[in-house]
Amino acid sequence: MRLVKRFSTLFPYCILFLFILALNIMARKLPGFGEWYATTIYPLFVNSIARILSPLPFSVVEFALYALLLIGLFFFARGLWHVFQKKRRLLSFFGSCAKKVLLLAELLLLVYTLTCGINYHRIPFSVKEGFDVQKSSVQELIGLCESLTQDLQTLTPLVPRDTNGCALVPEHAPQIAAQAMTNLGSLYPSLAGYYPNPKILVVSEILSYQHLTGVYSPFTIEANVNGDMTAYNLPLTLCHELSHLTGFMREDEANFIGYLACRNSEDISFRYGGTLLAYIYATNALAKEDREAWKQIRMQLPEEANIDLIANNAFWDRYEGKIAEVSDKVNDTYLKLNNQTDGIKSYGRVVDLLLAEYRALKASTDRCNDESR
Repeated sequence: MRLVKRFSTLFPYCILFLFILALNIMARKLPGFGEWYATTIYPLFVNSIARILSPLPFSVVEFALYALLLIGLFFFARGLWHVFQKKRRLLSFFGSCAKKVLLLAELLLLVYTLTCGINYHRIPFSVKEGFDVQKSSVQELIGLCESLTQDLQTLTPLVPRDTNGCALVPEHAPQIAAQAMTNLGSLYPSLAGYYPNPKILVVSEILSYQHLTGVYSPFTIEANVNGDMTAYNLPLTLCHELSHLTGFMREDEANFIGYLACRNSEDISFRYGGTLLAYIYATNALAKEDREAWKQIRMQLPEEANIDLIANNAFWDRYEGKIAEVSDKVNDTYLKLNNQTDGIKSYGRVVDLLLAEYRALKASTDRCNDESR
């Protein structure tokens, strides 16, 4: 009888777990389900929860995390006090704690699945918008790097800088990012929709120690960004995290979408920041393929941009350690579990997307030149 009673108390937990499991299996195995969900059901969360939380000047998930830790510690301490006062048995106390933790874990997993997990299995942005991702020659990679370098030579002198020579971004950068993504939605239909204001974390060191520039919160539908990092990173990171709110979860595509948003922004610091990060991805790839060509292109980088790169390296070097190593391993495992089989290496695929766009722009320019002759 006692066994039946215990099973009956666990039955709702089992039903909830099976429901979550069914959603994940459908997303992975049922063709078209992920895309259907990302374009019909998921936007309901963005248009409700994200709209409500957007006006708040702080990250709700950040303070919710602090509050959850404090509340958990309080009730745990109170429960132990009751045990020591002989008002409660130790086994009963830990059994009650286990049930509460299990329920909380399942609820969080359900929310994650509904606002993030399923979206990993939708049609990629590159496919929906017709980017021709293919193997590229080293010469094409060199052409991309030269093109980005020329853009930086034009943009760098126009960027406002602090007394140390590092690039500055406007105080209302989050609002600029939301507008940049909205504008990008008019060029790419799959990105059309509502964009809330991204949030800069109050205690950004939490992300710095993990070597993270930003994070999307599926529990509050918020784009959260590390406000302590070198400023030129901020524009693309803001747009990167906002791209996840459109249901595109792949990190390589989020970087590429962020670059497109920055490049098309009216703000010079956004165009500069997006171009500099694209330059870093592209030239890092070139350095592995043709060291001499990389050296020639690297020498053409404006000195002001080089100051930003030096400052960025110095910032992240301060946070090297075990926490960063563990964070990288956790992130790698997380990506692999969500169908990004290359793990953290998938971040490098942004170069393939940049090359696809470079080829398309070059072909368009060549056609225009031929027609004008």
